[in-house]
Amino acid sequence: MKKIIIIGAGAMGSAFTVPCLENNNDVTLVGTHLEGNLIEKIKSSKNFHPSLNTKLPASLKVEKFEKLNSIIEKRVDIIVAGVSSIGIDWFVEQISKNYKKKLPIILLTKGLAIVDNELTTLSDKIKKLLKKNGHKEINISAIKGPCLAAGLANKMRTGTVIANPDIKEAQSLKKIISTEYYSTEISNDLSGVELSGAIKNIYSMLIGASEGLSNSKAPIEIQSKYYLNTSASLIHRSISEMVEFVNYYGGNSDTVYGLAGLGDLYVSAIGGRNSLMGKYLGQGYLYNEAKKKFMKNITVEGAQLALEIGPKILKELNVKYFPLMFSMLKTICENKKLEINW
Repeated sequence: MKKIIIIGAGAMGSAFTVPCLENNNDVTLVGTHLEGNLIEKIKSSKNFHPSLNTKLPASLKVEKFEKLNSIIEKRVDIIVAGVSSIGIDWFVEQISKNYKKKLPIILLTKGLAIVDNELTTLSDKIKKLLKKNGHKEINISAIKGPCLAAGLANKMRTGTVIANPDIKEAQSLKKIISTEYYSTEISNDLSGVELSGAIKNIYSMLIGASEGLSNSKAPIEIQSKYYLNTSASLIHRSISEMVEFVNYYGGNSDTVYGLAGLGDLYVSAIGGRNSLMGKYLGQGYLYNEAKKKFMKNITVEGAQLALEIGPKILKELNVKYFPLMFSMLKTICENKKLEINW
């Protein structure tokens, strides 16, 4: 039995508690400093999570942020980052005080960052921040793949990939968290898995826009019925660009065709928040307009990523190799109408 601390009580962090508990691990879900009200709601309703609309296992311990330090000071076997990408700095600040050599960190967060004017994976950002605080031997794995939180919380069959440069470490984690319904593959391509899992959010917005992009002159009922031709074309071109992107930043192109890339792109494109934002953009809304009108309090990971890395990508990469990405980055970063050069 392992003692696992999951920091971040959002949908994915909370859903991840379910397979962790399945293997008789001791699991504590700790909210961030911004999730006090959410934690109170979960505790007062006997572990019912409002965002997931699901009751989490009764054996799950749920605590407020104020308890975090005292929990980490005691024996901890695995720390899980379930915060949003913009919460990574805060996450590192909290664990740095009590981080012990080679203590496993599992990164659920999908995203990339600009650190010292360089595009960086979130695992590398965490390593750099911990090293600045005097830590040397740091052990980080990332779990990525087609996993909608509510499905996992309800034990729907799900497949993900655990990546760590040390394949033995990935194998060890696989044994701890895999269940009958939560199967895990392993990979030593940490960069490729993170890059794929992040940029698919941008491309899922593009695929989500396919209905509006299919034929702007056609009646809406025709667009909604026959847009799949456009969608299939965008999926093919998205995968091609993802391969180029992952190769450019040092990942393995084969990773793009696995769960972290193609698998996650499929789920996000047909049922995620990114594709929903894409739908509004395809209908002709500006990003700021669509966010305010339809998704004001909803996190759109693809848009967050575009705002984080867009200015650098638009400046440094060649549009010839990434025409779809450039179209979406300009749409988000410059608040322009979505236009694709077919």
